[in-house]
Amino acid sequence: MIPKLILRKLQNLISDKKFSEILTGSAWALSANVVAAGLSMVTSIIVARAYGAEVLGIVAVLGSFLQLATIFTVLGTNTSILRLIPEHLTKYSSASAFQVYRKTQYFVAGVSVFTGTLLFFASGFIADTVFAKPHLRFYFALAAVFIVFMSLMELNTQAVRGLRLIRMFAFMRLLPSLFTLLILVPITIFFFHHNNPIYAMFASMVVTALVGAFIMDRAFKKKIGPNDIVHPMPLKNILAISLPMLMTSTMAFVIGQTGVIMLGIFRPEAEVGYYSVAVRMATLTTFVLSAINSMAAPQFSDLFQSDKIEELFYVAKKSSKLIFWTTTPILLFLILLGKPLLSLLFGSDFTVAYWAMFFLVLGQFVNSISGSTGYFMNMTGCQIVFRNVMFVAAFMNVILNLMLIPNLGIYGAALAGMFSLIFWNVYLLIYIKKKYGTTIGYLPLIC
Repeated sequence: MIPKLILRKLQNLISDKKFSEILTGSAWALSANVVAAGLSMVTSIIVARAYGAEVLGIVAVLGSFLQLATIFTVLGTNTSILRLIPEHLTKYSSASAFQVYRKTQYFVAGVSVFTGTLLFFASGFIADTVFAKPHLRFYFALAAVFIVFMSLMELNTQAVRGLRLIRMFAFMRLLPSLFTLLILVPITIFFFHHNNPIYAMFASMVVTALVGAFIMDRAFKKKIGPNDIVHPMPLKNILAISLPMLMTSTMAFVIGQTGVIMLGIFRPEAEVGYYSVAVRMATLTTFVLSAINSMAAPQFSDLFQSDKIEELFYVAKKSSKLIFWTTTPILLFLILLGKPLLSLLFGSDFTVAYWAMFFLVLGQFVNSISGSTGYFMNMTGCQIVFRNVMFVAAFMNVILNLMLIPNLGIYGAALAGMFSLIFWNVYLLIYIKKKYGTTIGYLPLIC
């Protein structure tokens, strides 16, 4: 009965012609995200079984460190470029959009090199003082070298998305996971070393960053015409839009990664490895969310700029329905069969991560029924409100982690993540309802 209901709902969405662009794009992005999630899962299984929970924990800590550093090198431009490219294409020309992209690209590269240099020389302090783990000094120094590549990888991926190059965006989403696995497998077989997973992760960033830059240059050269009107946009104007989004990205990172970082400070690397697996399993649905949002966000920007508010909410609500009916079965499966799945994939030791995964899944369910709240706020000029809400949620997350992790370990980190995720999603739904008189969330029989 339930599978038939889900299939019927999905069929109704698929047959909607007004929603066809998002559906087509989401299908490509979703396919890429499914494959990428599968490849990432295989990589995690190989690392867990061949290298152990400790190495998996180090990879998780370095990944969080790079994500944090990248937030302050990209400075929110990875989100603003998603709004600015469609805006300049609609209002001005391809040449104008390219100028905005190129200016942003140079800026991000310069900031990344400067930041990476500082963090390279500060790696000893980070390992010894912040994490109290001197043996991680080499890894933090090495990660600092690759900050520029991760920054450009993130910017280029979002820029491809802004151009609505659906297939290329899907390809870009797949590349990091694909190359990490392609590099890891042979060096594990022929040149086994406990640092192999770390080297594979860094190498995949370099490949993805360079491929993204090539795709963008080639795409713009095809679009730019000799009579294109260029509307110059000073860097300070780009940053005026980007910086509120930077704060939002920072707060999102805090909510998503504080648990990993604080576990790295207070607990052994193996426990970080267990928690990273719980997060990876609980966030399996994010590949669905990301796929749908990747196509919906430029649409939100276009419709808002064109003052088509009714159509904007139509698209937003349809997106929310699609998110609900595609993610709920996955979340139910994880709740019901999560423990044997953890044992089967990662080994019996990893079953301790089940309850942490359970709490995180509950948070993801609320995230799913809320729809594309974050992108809706950023694409409709409400980025400052979104920033403030995320700041409160992040502050709540840090306090809860400090209170709960010393006594509850990975379960405390999961509870903190769950409560903060629920808070900001519910608050934004209420804000949108009060401002526009309607909501973008979807829960059958309720909204």
